[in-house]
Amino acid sequence: MIKIGDVATSEEVIIENNELASKEEKVEEKSEAKAKSSKKAESDKKSKKEILIEKIDKSPENKIIKENIYVVFTECETSGNIGFLARAMANFGLEKLILINPCKLEEDAYYQATHGKYIVENAEIYNSLDEFFKSRKIDFKIATTGTPGGSYNLDRIPLKAEELGKTINFNYSSAIIFGREGNGLTNDELQMCDITVSIPTDPRYPIMNISHAASIIFYEIFKNRNNFPVEGLEEATEVEKEHLLKDMEYLISTLDIPDHKKKNGLKSFKNIINRAFITGREVHTLKGILRRLKEKL
Repeated sequence: MIKIGDVATSEEVIIENNELASKEEKVEEKSEAKAKSSKKAESDKKSKKEILIEKIDKSPENKIIKENIYVVFTECETSGNIGFLARAMANFGLEKLILINPCKLEEDAYYQATHGKYIVENAEIYNSLDEFFKSRKIDFKIATTGTPGGSYNLDRIPLKAEELGKTINFNYSSAIIFGREGNGLTNDELQMCDITVSIPTDPRYPIMNISHAASIIFYEIFKNRNNFPVEGLEEATEVEKEHLLKDMEYLISTLDIPDHKKKNGLKSFKNIINRAFITGREVHTLKGILRRLKEKL
């Protein structure tokens, strides 16, 4: 190194400059190596995440839940709520969004969905619930309500979300139906469904925002989505249940009771059947008993 006060020759200056250049090159090489190492670690981390996501997407369980669960929003009044609902769906691996006679989809429907934007883009639109039910084979129609009823309002006797999560079978198609932000589902719409689900809340403010209520219901479904491969526990299909209800309806029609009691009796039987999520085998057993009762008449 050349000290202050020394007279340097041209050769010494060249050597000094070469040494400095060499040191700078080594520092740059170390910096580049560190940057490459950091990028490689980040790349490896991303690929691990991508591998995990790919594994989840290809799992039979995930495929079933995506194909068999429909989320239905009836006559939404605010397009932003569509986005919030789509975001909640994306959190829990749900993709099939059905909109019944919705308001105009503004930009906030896509903005509020964030990473669930694709769900809004692929949403199917129908004019009415009846039109949707006729276009799709839905085995279980699950209505949601913030105003549950009691023994004198049979259509509004609800399950809790936790009970739904424990009993729902993902091997069969189900539609979870949310009502309007202001008025929810009508009694006629509730009658079209198999069961009603409600979330216990403070009675001073019982009505939840749709995305909050949906998140709770989705969570309860998501946490219990493991199926047990036990033979003979397949849920009864919509067609099987319809035949069972027709047999019961015939028997009730033969009774000498007022019409409103016949209607309530059939509705009560339907509620019991749907809340129990009975198996196909159980339906056939009950049908056999009802058939024998019909023969006795």
